[in-house]
Amino acid sequence: MPSLTGIRFFPALLVFFIHALQPIGPVDPTGPVNPFADQDLAQGLVQFFLPAGYLGVSFFFVLSGFVITWSVKPGERVTAYWRRRLVKIFPNHVVMWAAAMILFASAYTPARTWLPNLFLVNSWINDFGTQMSVNAPSWSLCAELLFYLSFPVLLLGVRRVRVDRLWWWAGAAAAATVGVALVTVFLMPDTPRNPFIPLSPTQNWFNYTFPPMRMFEFVLGMLLARIVIANRWPRVRAVWVAALLVAGYAAATYVPEPFNMVATTVVPFGVTIAAVADADLRGRRTRLDGKVMVWLGNVSFGFYLCQGVVIFWGRQAVLGNATFSTPVAALVMLGMFAATLLAGWLLYAFVETPAMRYWGRPRRPGRARDGAAVRLEPGARPVATALRTTDKA
Repeated sequence: MPSLTGIRFFPALLVFFIHALQPIGPVDPTGPVNPFADQDLAQGLVQFFLPAGYLGVSFFFVLSGFVITWSVKPGERVTAYWRRRLVKIFPNHVVMWAAAMILFASAYTPARTWLPNLFLVNSWINDFGTQMSVNAPSWSLCAELLFYLSFPVLLLGVRRVRVDRLWWWAGAAAAATVGVALVTVFLMPDTPRNPFIPLSPTQNWFNYTFPPMRMFEFVLGMLLARIVIANRWPRVRAVWVAALLVAGYAAATYVPEPFNMVATTVVPFGVTIAAVADADLRGRRTRLDGKVMVWLGNVSFGFYLCQGVVIFWGRQAVLGNATFSTPVAALVMLGMFAATLLAGWLLYAFVETPAMRYWGRPRRPGRARDGAAVRLEPGARPVATALRTTDKA
């Protein structure tokens, strides 16, 4: 489904903007990452893109649930599935972890902090410095890892949902993200306050980085994949999908934290992912399935993971803490984007792709054992056949 590959680049780009517009550099807190000297413009850009980082990550989580459910192989052993998923994330992560440690993080990161980061358990710890340690964007991989490991069990539950009840369960998964925000506001301690986010560190951790609280987004993606597989997804015109995305983002700029981190856009994101997948299946062009967009989608994981090094360290290492006039600052932003994209491509071409080629599958695949495999639904027709026999348009 090339359009789903192409669309991956846009959430990574959202995260890029908020990282590149940080008013304080996480690596060097004495100066800004944001290159704009015009403070009104700099602050306006920060306010506009403030939800972008939260929302980009949320989109990835829903998309992961959809794609992993869609691509599960009939009769595949659970161990083979886990192997592919671990090889997908750990080589990229380890390379960028090592780069961050060598370039800057080792100077101030103790073993009790970098060790959980290396093994992707740092987001389980209620300490902001530990969660965002070493290569900061890698915190989200903790939630991805939990989803990958728990997917075989989650899939058993998702498959038990009757087709005529899938929409109800999808609605419940989306509503659960609002429930997480409500628990955050009313049950989590609200002091001390974070100077940059109007939440306490515990509230921010519970709502945003604590992996179990992000599972609802993955499960929503899984349920949407089943809806599309069952040919129950209605055709939604692209103009309405775009309008829903704009409305969700606009709402995220006005509603208070923590509701703007996930809850306002989880439905628009789910609709977008399912609609794009449905368009691919029916052979409709989406402008996301061209060679350039597919290439950008393929390098998006590397593009995302390199941002902590290229933007947080590289910008200040090359240009110091200087800020610039608006035209020059725009060129600096473009330069940061190009450098991050290049680093993401290098990671994809020379780490991710070779790792998946050499370690992503057993050299001598054996037979799947009964009870030890992730299996597709018994009696389910192939998706293409289901579409041909039910879609008369």
